[in-house]
Amino acid sequence: MIKKKYASVLVAAAVAGLALGASVPSSQAASKIASQTVRLYISADTNIQDLWVKSLIPAFKLAYPGYDVNVTFDLHGDHDAQATAKITAASVLHKDSGVDLIDGGFTQQLGLAGLLWHPTPGLVPNLRDVGKSVVAAGKGGIPYRASSVLLAYNSTNVKTPPKTLDELLAWIKANPGKFTYNAPNGGGSGYAFVQTVVDKYLSAKDLATLQQSVNKPLQSKWAQGLETLRSLNPYTYGKNGTYPANNAETLKDLGTGLVDMASVWSDQFASAVKAGTMPANIKITQIATPSFTGGASYLGIPSSSQNRNAARLLANWVLSPAAQNIIVSGILNGMPVIPVSKLDPAVAASLSDVDVSNLRSTYLSANANDLKSAWAAAVPGK
Repeated sequence: MIKKKYASVLVAAAVAGLALGASVPSSQAASKIASQTVRLYISADTNIQDLWVKSLIPAFKLAYPGYDVNVTFDLHGDHDAQATAKITAASVLHKDSGVDLIDGGFTQQLGLAGLLWHPTPGLVPNLRDVGKSVVAAGKGGIPYRASSVLLAYNSTNVKTPPKTLDELLAWIKANPGKFTYNAPNGGGSGYAFVQTVVDKYLSAKDLATLQQSVNKPLQSKWAQGLETLRSLNPYTYGKNGTYPANNAETLKDLGTGLVDMASVWSDQFASAVKAGTMPANIKITQIATPSFTGGASYLGIPSSSQNRNAARLLANWVLSPAAQNIIVSGILNGMPVIPVSKLDPAVAASLSDVDVSNLRSTYLSANANDLKSAWAAAVPGK
């Protein structure tokens, strides 16, 4: 494990202060900290890129003037496999991976492989405010925001929305052309619908395995769910096995009235409402047995990072009430991972109608990517 030697004793002192529980140094002390750059790798949709680049990073740099953040962005995680291989090789060869902090779906996979630095509340003080079960689920990742996929519907035309997956599947067939979901490799809201249908036919043990380890043989059990999805082609919008390209296209189809129902991200839906692009008659609800996937998103600090202390400084700040307020009320309209009571009252009020208690985890990144490929091969246009 490579340790970076800092050019200034002040930097070491500042980071040591964080380990003892300090969250933000005084402006005078911060101004003396030698410049440190956190190399952040984002593997996600553009809304997450915007969250960091337009909101979190500028606020972090105001709090810590001696620090900077350089962003590498991988849209939809198309290069997760290459990034994983690079970080793995760096760890084996005891070299710098070029990444200090990761925001991506493959973070937990890296943790399971022993490739992440494991945080503790002693080193990341604000982690004390995050639920232990949420932290444990990260496999060494640091939870920093939550979100969920929900069912959006046109309340003018749909008086009683489905409450379970079986009811939703029945509704889709009873209302041809009025439901859609985007291609799963184009966005997480469509992926959540796909995984939820597939999970309907899997045991709890199978689900736990796919969430925690790569298992190619077990993926053969996706066949029944993929066949169910293929059978919906005549009933989804377009009726010929075509799908919106991404999350934004799904929201557009809802907002313009092309469809009456779709799976959507909670944060992106809230952003559309705020922007005035989502009509007031479009509402959201949750389904059960099984529910759509959702939960916390995790940051990871590779054990090969040569700038680990600066990375944990940023990760700790992201768990502060100031940063969590930005996540909830800013560009993303996300959900916090710290108690709502620690947020500004006005921000906390916006969460009164959201319940994330029954959300399920997605598969491990490698399994999720395989499911996207399996869907593309078995479902569209069949």
